[in-house]
Amino acid sequence: MNPQSGTRVRFERVSKSYGNVAVLHEIDLEAPGGTTTCIVGPSGSGKSTLLRCANLMERPQSGRILLGDLDITAPGVDIDKVRARVGMVFQHFHLYAHLDVLANVSLALRKVRGMNRDEAEAIARDRLQAVGLNGFEARRPQDLSGGQQQRVAIARSLAMEPEVMLFDEATSALDPELVKGVLAVMRDLAQAGMTMIVVTHEMRFAREVAGQVVFVDGGRIIEQGPPDEFFDRPRHPRLRHFLEQVL
Repeated sequence: MNPQSGTRVRFERVSKSYGNVAVLHEIDLEAPGGTTTCIVGPSGSGKSTLLRCANLMERPQSGRILLGDLDITAPGVDIDKVRARVGMVFQHFHLYAHLDVLANVSLALRKVRGMNRDEAEAIARDRLQAVGLNGFEARRPQDLSGGQQQRVAIARSLAMEPEVMLFDEATSALDPELVKGVLAVMRDLAQAGMTMIVVTHEMRFAREVAGQVVFVDGGRIIEQGPPDEFFDRPRHPRLRHFLEQVL
């Protein structure tokens, strides 16, 4: 895939509140197509809320979000069609414990896309192979490591052939020795030209993979830029302090 051929995501003056608590303040951000945007910042800064707005799990009170040329926040937009275009991987895996790996990955293809079992399972096997889980089809989630379960979750999202992938702290629930395998899958997706927005605390991953890194604090974008400038020449004192604590 051409790195610039993917679907872009653009936030325009997006604000979100819960009751009287403002969580996002007029966010302006573009995630270019075919690139990886990493969002970093302290806990409670609004990073996950921003990500969840991108597939309408949360609806902003004001502003708009564009998926390609489609304003997904416009009245009357088909939310299910939006979510079919945007895959999301969470901190926790949300796999069905009573189903084997193959069924976990193929279920949405059958229920949402209306595919027959053979067609859905063929795609599921292909996606499992892509994340390094060929031969794990008959296992149950409880028989897998956390890293393997997260890779099943990624395969499940990829099976729907999304244009954009969102990752919300996808490695934060994993033991350190399991993180590497999940990040390797995400690197492969980035190299293939998938548009990705990644909320992460993995600074090395952000430095190596991101096209841009965005620092969010207090529901505002404090600073953003290419990784070398972001990490080596931070301008804002709040970002400099944050990096001193996490690097």
